[in-house]
Amino acid sequence: MIATLVVAFGAVGLAVGWLLDPVITRVPRPRPVVGPLDRDTDAPESTARRVVVSVATGCLFGAVAARFADSWALPAYLVLAAGLVALSVIDLEHYLLPNRIVYPLAGAMVLLLGIASLGDDDLGAFGRGLAAGAVAFGIFFLLHLVSPRSMGFGDVKLAFVLGLSLGWLGWEEVLLGLFLGFLYGAAVGLALLALGRRERNQALPFGPFLAAGALTAVLVGDSIITWYRGG
Repeated sequence: MIATLVVAFGAVGLAVGWLLDPVITRVPRPRPVVGPLDRDTDAPESTARRVVVSVATGCLFGAVAARFADSWALPAYLVLAAGLVALSVIDLEHYLLPNRIVYPLAGAMVLLLGIASLGDDDLGAFGRGLAAGAVAFGIFFLLHLVSPRSMGFGDVKLAFVLGLSLGWLGWEEVLLGLFLGFLYGAAVGLALLALGRRERNQALPFGPFLAAGALTAVLVGDSIITWYRGG
């Protein structure tokens, strides 16, 4: 049953990713997100990017389906996966986490995780998620005040979404997801410096690393936490 669900949602993810790529092109310009495509202004950056976005979304949808097969939270984390793919690509290309994606994603996660808490009979998870979102926002806001260049306000707003999404699962997932985001960013930044692909004072988009850390914690956080505890 789970295998069928994974394959089905993986196929849905491929289609969602294919349709998501023009949105990734339109949002930073800015252009209307919906409506007929303009061949000159709405053409995807490349076929390769569209394929990568489609495959990445398909793989994530399949993994999310396996993780939340028996939970009402499945729709919420599918939306999270699609939103983080779009934000990551835009941030990599434009050093931008646009409000036109972050705000609707935040609203959708609040609504869908609220419904999931009712469906799974776990209202405590929703309250914990909101608290974690507020804490993550506050911490990132302080980091932004200390060093605006290294921590953009787009990262601060995204931190609420990630804190909410991870907090719904547990406080340990919040710590793990945010820690992994910083770890991934530091590792890639140091590797690029060592390879001469990045200057020491050159900015590096942080959104994709936060997204990767959060998705790692969402999908395999239980296993990592159990291993860390020595279980």
